[in-house]
Amino acid sequence: MTAWRGTEEPIPAAVEERMVGSSWHPDPRCPPFEELRLLTVAHWDFAGAVATGRLVVARALSAELLEIFAGLFALRFPIERMELVDAFGGDDDAAMAANNTSAFNFRNVAGTEVLSKHAFGLAIDINPRLNPMIIDGAFFPPAGIAYADRSQARPGMILRPGPVVELFDAHHWDWGGDWSPTKDYHHFAKAGPQSARRR
Repeated sequence: MTAWRGTEEPIPAAVEERMVGSSWHPDPRCPPFEELRLLTVAHWDFAGAVATGRLVVARALSAELLEIFAGLFALRFPIERMELVDAFGGDDDAAMAANNTSAFNFRNVAGTEVLSKHAFGLAIDINPRLNPMIIDGAFFPPAGIAYADRSQARPGMILRPGPVVELFDAHHWDWGGDWSPTKDYHHFAKAGPQSARRR
């Protein structure tokens, strides 16, 4: 049995340099680097092999997210890609189109002036193409329309009832798949005062 591995560390200087102007901005509302952590975690890929991914998250949630990713690994839940959103220049649409799993990104909720929970490292998006956001019949990313039928379970999809949602439930995270009428099947955010429908 392959052992899971995962670490958390302060943001290294090289990663910090890459984030500035991409996922991190010199805005007084943007969390200082000291409040963020870099996670490096093992996960299963869609070929059934063990891959290594990286996420930037809020320091306060780093230990909890390591537990969650250990749980996802134990479930053998596949994740196609897990790179820092800076690989896409901080462009959420590009990251979703690439089916990239990511967390911290200092940005607004799409189409609003309200900061997303991603802006504080308090949310994570998992396999966005397989678990699209649906607003007024439009799919984000557009290729997610192939996964519109949520009754047809396929590897990497997040469903309720299902073990992935139950794992996040146990840690008191909200799931965008529970929203109505908008659905955001890839989005989990830490429950709490800031949770009000911010993706």
